[in-house]
Amino acid sequence: MPFDKDRLPERFPDAAALDEFLTRPGQALIDDLAAVPGDIMVLGAGGKMGPTLVRLAKRGAPAKRIIAVARFSEPGLKKHLDNAGIETITCDLMDRGAVERLPRPANVIFMAGRKFGASANQALTWAMNVYVPAIIAEAFRDSRIVVFSTGNVYPLTDVEQRPPDETTTPRPVGEYAQSCLGRERMFEYFSGVHGTSGRLFRLNYAIDLRYGVLHDIAAKVRAGVPVDVTMGYVNVIWQGDANALALRCLKHCTAPTTPLNVSGIDALSVRWLTEELGRRLDRKAVITGSEAPTALLTDSAAAVRLFGPPRVPIRAMLDWVADWVSRSMPSFDKPTKFEVRDGVF
Repeated sequence: MPFDKDRLPERFPDAAALDEFLTRPGQALIDDLAAVPGDIMVLGAGGKMGPTLVRLAKRGAPAKRIIAVARFSEPGLKKHLDNAGIETITCDLMDRGAVERLPRPANVIFMAGRKFGASANQALTWAMNVYVPAIIAEAFRDSRIVVFSTGNVYPLTDVEQRPPDETTTPRPVGEYAQSCLGRERMFEYFSGVHGTSGRLFRLNYAIDLRYGVLHDIAAKVRAGVPVDVTMGYVNVIWQGDANALALRCLKHCTAPTTPLNVSGIDALSVRWLTEELGRRLDRKAVITGSEAPTALLTDSAAAVRLFGPPRVPIRAMLDWVADWVSRSMPSFDKPTKFEVRDGVF
């Protein structure tokens, strides 16, 4: 059943129902994938978004070969994807020889990267976020490549002004964000050398009920932990929408590759989000700090022109997250750290 934005679920009874919804394609995705020739390989498919992205691709284009490549360190994930009709390949992307043995499909989604714990081992962070992209960009020079990146490549900007768009000069704060810009530069360089078609998918922040900005805030509100509002505003987008747009970017690649900001349309007040979640959770929200004049925000108008606005509105996300957290449902236990302002993750 295609996604129907006018018939959103009121709640999700369990993770299986959530994943079914996250992997349900809309007609626009089905149409765009039909217009893109060739099979699809997802590199780094074992993270928070990868498992649902590959299942979404398979449901949106059942006749295509969908290949998920990862180390598959999470127990049961490989078998789960195999059962969903996904071809899985175990591979360490830092092993150039192993990468050379991978298939060469017409379309590649690159999702590999390192953020959490980045400051504990900066050398590994740079290797994963810059060295691996150089390997991939060279090896898959003849494919379309959509590269997951981040809005962290932009500076903190005045909340009273228009946020950065794709013409804004990147000024990343901290080594993690710098390495993410390095990732982009590797794909830009090899795209220019080989004429590789692609997109740099600058995403922040994707929302699932098991992780994300809203989950982070809701968990604190329920536990009575103060929510720091110094990073006073954020952009968020439903993970299913983000995954669909990444796949749809395969139809909108450019040569040389170019960036595209992807997030929700509105800059959302962290204070407002906290209060709204407190109301839904029947808890008094405890707020600490005061809003700084700058925040990490992005202008996603170009993506809206290409694809239309995100399908899932913020109030539905708030309802779903509050219900999920109130029932102590599963969490990925991976804080977004959206409140970090010095770039140390």
